Amino acid sequence: MSTNTPKPSVVDHRFRSLAKAISWRATGTLDTIAVSFIVTGRFRLALSIGFIELFTKIGLYYLHERAWNRITLGKVKAREDYEI
Repeated sequence: MSTNTPKPSVVDHRFRSLAKAISWRATGTLDTIAVSFIVTGRFRLALSIGFIELFTKIGLYYLHERAWNRITLGKVKAREDYEI
């Protein structure tokens, strides 16, 4: 007997959002350090700038990601499998 209850759509778990935030920020931080070094010519200053922005932007990205999980813009429901 088949029930007509819809299957849950796939959503990102909070841990996945956090992992994505960390991996993206690692990439972004390397870029920030490189740009800071080019602008200032001081490696220690570039590292300091990169270190500070690493933590602030992880938090901002995580909040941004979680907010977008609540927004339905561009989301489509997954097709249900064929049932007899």
